[in-house]
Amino acid sequence: MNTTTTTRTAAAVAARRRQSEDKLARVEKVIGQLRREQARITVRAIAHRASVSPTFLYENPAARALVQAAAADNAARRDRTAAQTHERIEATWRERALNAEDALAQAHKEILTQRQRIGQLMGQLRDVDQMVSGESVQHLVSENASLKQQVRQLSQEHRSLQERLEASRSTNRFAERRIATLEAQLLAPAASRAPT
Repeated sequence: MNTTTTTRTAAAVAARRRQSEDKLARVEKVIGQLRREQARITVRAIAHRASVSPTFLYENPAARALVQAAAADNAARRDRTAAQTHERIEATWRERALNAEDALAQAHKEILTQRQRIGQLMGQLRDVDQMVSGESVQHLVSENASLKQQVRQLSQEHRSLQERLEASRSTNRFAERRIATLEAQLLAPAASRAPT
């Protein structure tokens, strides 16, 4: 009985070892698939796909080492990807910031130029105000009003002359038609009296 028990125990241990090796092979295969798919490597995902229990992955030292190595590699890959994404975003923002600084510098230059131009024009206005006294301004205003009055009178006269010209042209056209009719009447009897 002692030999049988030892044989059975040895067979059970060998079967258990084969099962563990089979499970480890499936775990390695699943980890490779997850890496190719660039999926997140977790104990639950590996256990589900490899058809093993999460307990096996925690209790078996070889399986635990595989999962930890894969998880560390996955975390490092995610960190690299995140760092690259961050660097790419940072580069675009850096470029935008530089462009904004350039635009701001140009805007400041333009504002300074405009302020200088406004200052020059304000100085010219002050010069004109100093050259023209208050009495001169009143004189210019009254002269401007009289000139506007003259413009209105001339516009009315022009309109009146335009109307008279149109009336004269109309009368002239009527007279030309009347003359043509009278000439035709005068020529008609003369043509009838002419010998044929």
